[in-house]
Amino acid sequence: MKFISKLLLSLLSAMVFVTAAQAAPKLVKKVPPEFPAEASRKGIASGTVKAQLKIDPDGKVTEVTILEAEPKRVFDRAVTEALMEWRFEGSGEKQTHEVKLVFHNED
Repeated sequence: MKFISKLLLSLLSAMVFVTAAQAAPKLVKKVPPEFPAEASRKGIASGTVKAQLKIDPDGKVTEVTILEAEPKRVFDRAVTEALMEWRFEGSGEKQTHEVKLVFHNED
């Protein structure tokens, strides 16, 4: 049983190393999100959104998941619409990537 536990621990360590060793996908098209007019009307001048992207083998973003947002639900739509337009260099395999976007309204 101890041998199996050590073997599983070694395998998990190797999997973590392989995951960490993957390079971030190369961005080839970046569309900036628009600052929502509704946020301006509400007096919101800044915010941040952390999102996870699912990228297909050709580099197209297929899904955006909002992981964190401050303030909540204010910038989500703008971020999702912009990130769905981003393109990455094709890697031949599906990938996930996380990004953090910072909003500042300078009007």
